Amino acid sequence: MERLFDPPEEEPVEEPADGPLAARMRPRTLAEFVGQEHLLGEGSALRASLESGQPHSMVLYGPPGTGKTTLARLAAEHASAAFEELSAVNAGRPEVREVIARARERRGGPHGRATIFFLDEIHRFNKAQQDALLPAVEEGLLTLIGATTENPYFEVNSALLSRAQVYELQALDAEDVEALLRRALERGAGEGIEVPDEVITFLSVRSGGDARTALNALELAVATAQRAQEPRVTLGDAEDSLQRKAVLYDKAGDQHYDYISAWIKSTRGSDPDASLYYLAAMIEGGEDPRFIARRMIVLASEDIGNADPQALVVAVAAGHAVEHVGFPEAEFALTQAAIYLSLAPKSDAVKRAIGEVRGHIRENGAKPAPPPLRSAAYPAARKMGRGVGYDYPHNHPGHVNDQEHLPAGLEDLRFYFPDEGEPEAKARLEAIRRARGRES
Repeated sequence: MERLFDPPEEEPVEEPADGPLAARMRPRTLAEFVGQEHLLGEGSALRASLESGQPHSMVLYGPPGTGKTTLARLAAEHASAAFEELSAVNAGRPEVREVIARARERRGGPHGRATIFFLDEIHRFNKAQQDALLPAVEEGLLTLIGATTENPYFEVNSALLSRAQVYELQALDAEDVEALLRRALERGAGEGIEVPDEVITFLSVRSGGDARTALNALELAVATAQRAQEPRVTLGDAEDSLQRKAVLYDKAGDQHYDYISAWIKSTRGSDPDASLYYLAAMIEGGEDPRFIARRMIVLASEDIGNADPQALVVAVAAGHAVEHVGFPEAEFALTQAAIYLSLAPKSDAVKRAIGEVRGHIRENGAKPAPPPLRSAAYPAARKMGRGVGYDYPHNHPGHVNDQEHLPAGLEDLRFYFPDEGEPEAKARLEAIRRARGRES
């Protein structure tokens, strides 16, 4: 079986000059590393361990193209350690034993050189294969850096996890991917071919936070233009290289407002297909998912309200999913919410109610609450009549009393009028008003 080792430890770890662009453009130092500020920000524990040349065993968990391999290589570089690399897809226990044997030889050599063992897709190893690593990790023969796109707490043995720190990497922002693409062009990736800003933006947004995908697509688009003897890369070249169509979408311009407006109106109109269409257009265009989630929360109260109070719960949960899960997985929560909000019964009674009452107060001012309703929580409040005469509703049948709650002179004001979209609220309100002796 062919092994995926790097050159012998005496040789520096370098990418072949004719390798893929994503490999040739790997950051050479931590200062060049883009993204993952939550792990590598100044003063962070991981950054400190790498810069000190004393990396610990770890499992790097995150989507493809987020820097897992690069971090492992930088760890070896800073530690002046030998770098061994295997993929769990096509390696087994014999290959692992060979890595351990070489690590033992280095450790026992005249310079006592350390070994960084990078095991890609570590989740593909079964329990026995993972257990084979334990003694070497415990003895300090090698520092294990595993990489996985699967949750390691489900896929990696607890014994191995207890000896390694788990770090979760996040999909790169479009701005991070753009920075990497522009760095590649500065280093000659364009080969004399013009790469317009619209191509860079398209590849940055549509690569899904995967730097490897974006860089390889850029390389293919440049090669396409070169073969056609064209002086510049076109958007069509970029689309073909990424196998995705460009969505004209300006997050600061008309499309930003037009698509969210269309989504709101389609969802308000109870059309789930149109709602999903505009949602997908925003996602494909690189819209901030937090912005979408905020509009969902607003719509849940503004256009659905008490016709289905659960709608607000669903929308808020979608917002939490965006914050806690991130993209691309959070698109499922947004989709679920869009469908729910589209099919929910509609009512704008909440919007009308707050509009009416705020309009009244702006025009007439806010009158003091009746004395029985005022706070009696401070000394001498009752001497001033605060809270005196308050009729506790729970002392009455149905937990409803007939005490007046509006300020004096405003007893007949009504602001909330449930419509046919809120039949339960309407029936409940009518029953309450009858019990309080206020039929209107």
